[in-house]
Amino acid sequence: MEQKIPYKIYLNEDEIPTRWYNVRSDMKNKPAPLLNPGTGKALTLEELSPIFCEELCRQELDNDTPYFDIPKEILDFYKMYRPSPLVRAYFLEKALGTPAKIYYKFEGNNTSGSHKLNSAIAQAYYAKKQGLKGVTTETGAGQWGTALSMACSYFGLDCRVFMVKCSYEQKPFRREVMRTYGANVTPSPSTTTEVGRKLLAEFPDTSGSLGCAISEAVEAAVTHEGYRYVLGSVLNQVLLHQTVIGLETQAALRKYDIKPDIIIGCAGGGSNLGGLVSPFVGEMLRGEADYRIIAVEPASCPSFTRGKFAYDFCDTGMICPLAKMYTLGSQFIPSANHAGGLRFHGMSTILSQLYADGYMEARAVEQTSVFEAAELFARVEGTLPAPESSHAIRVAIDEALKCKETGEEKTIVFGLTGTGYFDLVAYEKFNNGTMTDVIPTDEQIAASLAKLPQVPQAE
Repeated sequence: MEQKIPYKIYLNEDEIPTRWYNVRSDMKNKPAPLLNPGTGKALTLEELSPIFCEELCRQELDNDTPYFDIPKEILDFYKMYRPSPLVRAYFLEKALGTPAKIYYKFEGNNTSGSHKLNSAIAQAYYAKKQGLKGVTTETGAGQWGTALSMACSYFGLDCRVFMVKCSYEQKPFRREVMRTYGANVTPSPSTTTEVGRKLLAEFPDTSGSLGCAISEAVEAAVTHEGYRYVLGSVLNQVLLHQTVIGLETQAALRKYDIKPDIIIGCAGGGSNLGGLVSPFVGEMLRGEADYRIIAVEPASCPSFTRGKFAYDFCDTGMICPLAKMYTLGSQFIPSANHAGGLRFHGMSTILSQLYADGYMEARAVEQTSVFEAAELFARVEGTLPAPESSHAIRVAIDEALKCKETGEEKTIVFGLTGTGYFDLVAYEKFNNGTMTDVIPTDEQIAASLAKLPQVPQAE
């Protein structure tokens, strides 16, 4: 008789991970180093320290330490909402009529409504420990800005957020949550920075981009004493903090002797996907197991599926370090889609290397099909998912329907990164039939890629 799996698998407080896992320690091909755009050489700790907190710089550059102890202050904060549940999607399985078993790791059970809080509290902690006045950052859909504003409020730090203009306008309630927690929120591009003024002069009607908001946040940090810049995705340090997601997922699955066949995550810059899959990839790298891992990105910003693996600037203003990643070009500004958190032009260097080495596959999906999946999920599973999360839902449904055709009883796990209650403008447009799919042309991508920096190490 098949073991009865609960609707929700809860771990107890003692099963919260006490260490973050560094997947780079098991990678034969390490991610390419960040480069100084002026010299073309790998960035040193001394060069990174004026931008990021010192301990975060060390985490960023460490390719060899397998695990990092999580400080007690961060663990105490995690206990407010962790461990998060791993949920068996019985109702979705029934609605699809599939023999597949579907599970999702739900990261929306905190006030910020997303997984972003896992890294926000860590970065705020290290900033406070260093004696800083505050931090600056960017945010797309607002999940990261919300999480960071909460974390800064907890530690008594000033928080300055540059929010992508189209999201600033589409998501006023997310903006107000940030302000409630004490953050200063500015639509990007803005007139408050030199790079913002330059971009507005060149593109006065732009809806903004994460790359642009990053430029403004970095400029604000380096021009104000006692401030550092913090980032919600892409960087090695962020993926490190987010591994609490994958480590808990591993523990919950092992509790009932469940082995996933397919692991799916939405992909923007890589924080959620990297956090979810890193421990499983570690098993693959060590030869202990094999999984199909699928990264799902929007067709409007398809860095994995249509980008180039090359060194590029991490920001539109071209003031940040160079990273070797799958990129559409730092000058690429995606359409104003509703998955604001998936609008970055590049992908994590860790995930980019894993993808290049064949440990992951990638799929790009269109906005309307994503919201079709989101609406079905909401109706049968009872949780309104964020647009970002719904990219993973879309492909989980597609894979489950393939199992229905073949009769295979595969086990599918995906990350539900957060809730969509601040994304009702998007749901309104979908329900009204006014939502559209805007996909960049080959010519548009080629024009952006033609502006990639010339870096010898990229060859």
